Amino acid sequence: MSVGGMPSESGRVPRAWDAPPFDPELTVALAALEGEAREPFTLENLAARQERDAAARPRPTLRDLQADGRFEVEELRVPGASGGQDVTLVSARPARIAGPLPLLYYMHGGGMLMGNAWSVLPRLLREWALTLELAVISVEYPLAPQAQYPQPVEDCYAGFVWAAAHAAGLGIDADRIIVGGKSAGGGLAAALALLTRDRGGPTPIGQLLLCPMLDDRNTTFSSHQMAGIDTWDRTSNITAWQALLGDQYGAADLSPYAAPARATDLSRLPPAYIEVGSAETFRDEDVAYAHAIWQAGGQAELHVWPGAFHGFDTFAPRAALSQDARDARSRWLRRILTQPDASSGPAR
Repeated sequence: MSVGGMPSESGRVPRAWDAPPFDPELTVALAALEGEAREPFTLENLAARQERDAAARPRPTLRDLQADGRFEVEELRVPGASGGQDVTLVSARPARIAGPLPLLYYMHGGGMLMGNAWSVLPRLLREWALTLELAVISVEYPLAPQAQYPQPVEDCYAGFVWAAAHAAGLGIDADRIIVGGKSAGGGLAAALALLTRDRGGPTPIGQLLLCPMLDDRNTTFSSHQMAGIDTWDRTSNITAWQALLGDQYGAADLSPYAAPARATDLSRLPPAYIEVGSAETFRDEDVAYAHAIWQAGGQAELHVWPGAFHGFDTFAPRAALSQDARDARSRWLRRILTQPDASSGPAR
């Protein structure tokens, strides 16, 4: 295998025509994204891209999220990390369902550069809150480069600890919390699982890692193989890590709480669900993370969706592959939430 752009054992450097083919339905969706939406992120265009994203992704109101009374939704301001600015948590739960509910504590995607806590909630509520009878807290963590590591992950951790400590008032079961996220949010969820283990914080019963952004080094075969092809390619990925890490970018001793792929100890973590596309930049780092969890004696369910690019289910929600992915996530969540020892957490 080739890493870091070096030739593989066969002597070949990965090239665009070596990339796995896209799923036919996804190919159609990808063709519709040609133009500005496919432009890689650079430090030079970052501010303009963030401004355009904010305009194109308006936040739904609390009334919108309540969906004619089907959900109870509130915005919470809780203390941030180290006495800094407060963190906004958007808490939502199905209305008229009694008893403490399990919680999905969720971090949105966007490469650490874009997105917000409100926009992801309609999908989370529609797909999981009603059918699985769970509550959702979506975290409005600060974005790079205005906020850099460690502030985003520390604010996510502060919100997580606060939610677990106030479980009774929130109507949630503190012994049945799953951390989850997509892309950058998946990386934050993985980092959160490491932080809670190492600090003795509240123990989640699972980690839902959807195409997680885990490795700042960009040395995997897939990061080169999908350059200029994936919806999130190595140029955008390098830009995002530079924006997040600032002067720490490229550091040999970077903390695993910044980039979980740097972790050397993945033991004693909650069961993980890890998914990624076969035709995306994060493929190899996500597969490697699952392998490392298994090698540490942990539990991970890995799905590599054939012909899928980064964020495929967002761009092509009706594609058969997208529906299969949603079904697989739901089955894993249901298993984790209903297993007999759900309240005991991972083995110590």
